[in-house]
Amino acid sequence: MGDGAGIVSAQEAANDGLVLAFGRLQGAAGRLEYLLGSAIEEEFGITHAMYEVLLIVGRAGGPGVSMRTVAQERVLTTGGMTRLVDRMEAAGLVVRADDPGDRRGRLLRLTEHGEDVVVRASRLHVENIRRHFLAPLPEEAREQFMECLRILSHSARDALPRLR
Repeated sequence: MGDGAGIVSAQEAANDGLVLAFGRLQGAAGRLEYLLGSAIEEEFGITHAMYEVLLIVGRAGGPGVSMRTVAQERVLTTGGMTRLVDRMEAAGLVVRADDPGDRRGRLLRLTEHGEDVVVRASRLHVENIRRHFLAPLPEEAREQFMECLRILSHSARDALPRLR
């Protein structure tokens, strides 16, 4: 794997092994998000971004999770997060509640409807993950691949600046 210093033309740049590998990762992620997100949207009327927020809020459980935490997990600005949550609240998926630990803070919680939607959508999502994400891979490589993705995800998350 080169250091990139030997790239002297656009053609070399476009054919560099690392550039190609990262492009394939982006392409696969984009296509998979489209396939899996479209299935959730068609079946349940929510976007993939909404589904991911439902998962984050559901994972937190208890009294809820701060909007800031959700924004950081989704890599969204606070304004973008507010607009998304406004739509989710209007759809009856989440509610905002006062944060007992922060006078100015708000927590997100799932409604009963939100809980129902995330459970049913996850059943479909798991089927589609198996079909489109795991099935194309050799069975013996699946666990290692998923562990490598976890490592990459955590490394990228830790390299990002914290949102304000």
